[in-house]
Amino acid sequence: MLKKNPFGHYDILKTWIIRVFGTLSHRRYQGFNKLHIEGSEILKNLPEKNVLFVSNHQTYFADVVAMFHVFNASLSGRVDTIKNFSYLWKPKLNIYFVAAKETMKAGLLPRILAYAGSISIERTWREKGENVNRQVKMGDITKIGVALDDGWVITFPQGTTTPFKPIRKGTAHIIKTYKPIVVPIVIDGFRRSFDKKGLFIKKRGILQSMEIKKPLDINYEEDSIDQIVESLQYAIEQHPSMLKVIPKEELDAYESENKKREWS
Repeated sequence: MLKKNPFGHYDILKTWIIRVFGTLSHRRYQGFNKLHIEGSEILKNLPEKNVLFVSNHQTYFADVVAMFHVFNASLSGRVDTIKNFSYLWKPKLNIYFVAAKETMKAGLLPRILAYAGSISIERTWREKGENVNRQVKMGDITKIGVALDDGWVITFPQGTTTPFKPIRKGTAHIIKTYKPIVVPIVIDGFRRSFDKKGLFIKKRGILQSMEIKKPLDINYEEDSIDQIVESLQYAIEQHPSMLKVIPKEELDAYESENKKREWS
């Protein structure tokens, strides 16, 4: 009952947070919106720990909540579906996600969600809508290593919800240092379904998608940081050469909406 994870969070409290918020959020992906899943059978064959999931990013919270649903559903025997959310009763507790510290402290709800598995780090390039230039905190890197040593970690290596932004080299350094199994995930439809934070419904009847790909073949000793970054770009379909996949008017509208939010 009083067991804690490596970050000092009680397992029983984390379990109930996942159960409650998982139940409340289920219809967002299996109700007035529909989540199409591919490749979830891959999850069943992954080791218990030292697995790093890398994904493109579309909202602050809806993306990672959907992954919690898909991961737990798959581990309970469901393939490419999250029907019948009884899988939430015994969730996998050693799933963590990397998030900006300022995001996870912005209100009561983010603080509660942080308890469900956030590895909160200080962004080195942006804070409160302003560009900054800070040194990477080694303590933040160490926290990600602790999480990998305990279980699975989800990260969004672009560090932003704006599509086709550069991948941060810090993710490649983490891969070189801790040598995790790297599983790419490609999501879509979330920015059309939800507001930027992923807390409020923006539009109903949207087909969301999540594709879980096979682990990347990485030579941890020989591959350079730049080679790993490029591999990640292609794997999560965010390489600059793929920019034409998104209609220009949609990309312009999204950039404009982001700027309005940063000024507000």
